Amino acid sequence: MKEKLLLLISIQECDSQLVKLSAKKIKLPEKIRKMEEAFQAYKENIELNKRKYDALKAKHGESEAQVKKLNDGMIKAKERLLEVKNNKEYQAMLKEIETAEKTRGDLESQIIALMEEMDKLFILVKKDEETLQQATAKHEEEKKIVEDDLSAVDADTVSWAEKRVGLQNIIPSDLLARYEKIKKRNQGVGVIPVWKAVCSGCHMNIPAHLYNELQRTNDLLSCPNCNRIMYFQNQEKSA
Repeated sequence: MKEKLLLLISIQECDSQLVKLSAKKIKLPEKIRKMEEAFQAYKENIELNKRKYDALKAKHGESEAQVKKLNDGMIKAKERLLEVKNNKEYQAMLKEIETAEKTRGDLESQIIALMEEMDKLFILVKKDEETLQQATAKHEEEKKIVEDDLSAVDADTVSWAEKRVGLQNIIPSDLLARYEKIKKRNQGVGVIPVWKAVCSGCHMNIPAHLYNELQRTNDLLSCPNCNRIMYFQNQEKSA
């Protein structure tokens, strides 16, 4: 393949790679952000049993505190009972102690029910913790792959940019200007392969005589539809 065309193909590759890297620079941080959001939502969902367990544990603690308070109150009430001097006060104190005992009984039944529910949830929480641990490891592994890819973007950008500068210095200025003008009008693509008389840029058929000439001539020919510089590429042989 003729030298000038090879140079144009090479600089087109540089430009295409730089465009891809620029897109990665934008998309990869967004991808990481979405991965973090999705994992956080997953984590919150899988920790539902843990939150339920913690809520029951807090309620259990409150109930235990209430029972202790009632016990302390009943001890004092029984002590005061010995000091009561009339029947009316005595009956009132007995009623107070009876009510406290009933409340304590209800609380103790509630505590037993809470403990049974906590035991069930504890098993689920342990399973959830194992699942979350595995999911966290997988998430961190997948995130690191994307982060490594992002870290490589800057180095790759410098490499392709340096290669492009080198090509600019050896491509004739008039040819480079022609390429840049065509590229600007065609979404960053100024040089395009043609196979079986179809331009891979605009996907239009080119005339048969032009396709035949493309395979024989040393001149730089342009697609009559999109005006990109064309070159023949045997894609069956390339595959």
